[in-house]
Amino acid sequence: MPKLRGEAFWRETLRSAHYVVAPMVDQSELAWRLLSRRHGAQLCYTPMLHAQVFLRDANYRRENLYGEACPEDRPLIVQFCANDPEVFVQAALLAQDYCDAIDLNLGCPQMIAKRGHYGAFLQEEWDLLQRMNIDKTVKYAQMLEKAGCQLLTVHGRTKEQKGPLAGVASWEHIQAVRKAVNIPVFANGNIQCLSDVEECIRKTGVHGVMSAEGNLHNPALFEGRNPLVWEMAEEYLEIVRKYPCPLSYVRAHLFKLWHHTLQVYQQLREELAKVKTLEGIVDVNRELKLRCQEEIANQKEGEKPKEGLPFFHWICQPYIRPGKNEESHCSSEQEPDVYGICYLTLLYCFLKHECCWPKERCRENGDSGTEKGVRGKRALEEEEDGNSELLSKNKQKKKLRNPNKSFDPSLKPKYAKCDQCGNPKGNKCVFNMCRGCCKKRAFKEVADCPGHGLLFKTKYEKSLSWQHSQRGIQTPDINQRGDAQVGETAVLKEAADSTG
Repeated sequence: MPKLRGEAFWRETLRSAHYVVAPMVDQSELAWRLLSRRHGAQLCYTPMLHAQVFLRDANYRRENLYGEACPEDRPLIVQFCANDPEVFVQAALLAQDYCDAIDLNLGCPQMIAKRGHYGAFLQEEWDLLQRMNIDKTVKYAQMLEKAGCQLLTVHGRTKEQKGPLAGVASWEHIQAVRKAVNIPVFANGNIQCLSDVEECIRKTGVHGVMSAEGNLHNPALFEGRNPLVWEMAEEYLEIVRKYPCPLSYVRAHLFKLWHHTLQVYQQLREELAKVKTLEGIVDVNRELKLRCQEEIANQKEGEKPKEGLPFFHWICQPYIRPGKNEESHCSSEQEPDVYGICYLTLLYCFLKHECCWPKERCRENGDSGTEKGVRGKRALEEEEDGNSELLSKNKQKKKLRNPNKSFDPSLKPKYAKCDQCGNPKGNKCVFNMCRGCCKKRAFKEVADCPGHGLLFKTKYEKSLSWQHSQRGIQTPDINQRGDAQVGETAVLKEAADSTG
């Protein structure tokens, strides 16, 4: 059967999907994808996988894809980050039997993507300037189409627009790309409800619309309804029992679902952060449900939602980031303050050996620092240990559990380094080395290191003594290598095996 391309690929392989759940690190796992599919999603992406790790680590493949195979979870697109075409192709070949298409991430704007030289920072290989216009975005998309791309997702923001600076996505850029290429295009950005999806398709002409944050706060977004939070939470937890995932994923999903309610019940927010088991999370969810039901029972007639929310806090609804224009967040008329090339994700359907990704785009990028004029998150965290506002959320939680904990780098214990490799040395090592280097040297010199529990000399002497006693021969001295050379290698190997 010939390989399907473009529109035919979208219609037949992806089943003309309009409603798409975005790839989300630690969030678009199998359980969440199944919940989203039950409530209107027609196509899902896996979380972003690292192609290099996927290629070399069988456990990584099993934990992130092979072990999650499920007939209900199709059509499915696997997303990789990569900066080497050969690695990307080999990873795709390993994944192709477990999905319907392979996606290359060209949109991740986070600093980890800059350090790893993938995602949105691959754009810099195209000699892009810091500020771009729509023409450049269109040319970039056309270049990807020419390279063999079968579907594009345009995020409509620059890589500088992230977190509190996300702002409004430019549907004008998305529309321009849609008109300029002959392959299917998905849009992502400004999607809070089903009417946003419909308006985006109408204004931009795209084939489908992808949702990330909107889906996390309301997995029934594509059904066009706003259910009770506990209904979605309980259904998700039931799926997790059948298809387990790390507890951190489950906790993060409940924080999103119960976001507005947890602003009211701060104590339960702290309990949700501390629980260590799935049953503990279920208990917190049950308590949140009871609190909300009690609040509903005591509700006065005509009472309206507080804090300017469109619905009461126990109903699934979008979260509007501070600073975003709430009244017209769907309007494509609002342009970002800084135009740059929009994020694009690149999709190849069943690559086989057909990857045409230009190799000149894969040159090493030595620049791993923060952008000029912008202080990195880590720099802010380390600037002042006393100011909790400058600490990451994880460090704030640790500080809450242990008020005396310090994150000042200057107060961290200083470790003496191994003379050989620079790793921390053993405090009682006779060679002033780490265990790995010590083991190699002790084996080579037939010596003991009680500090690391390495007894090559002792075991060697015992082995020789036993061998010679069996033959009725007097045990030679350890330093005499002449007649004792016979069988020495085997004895040393035996001592090394028992020590290691």
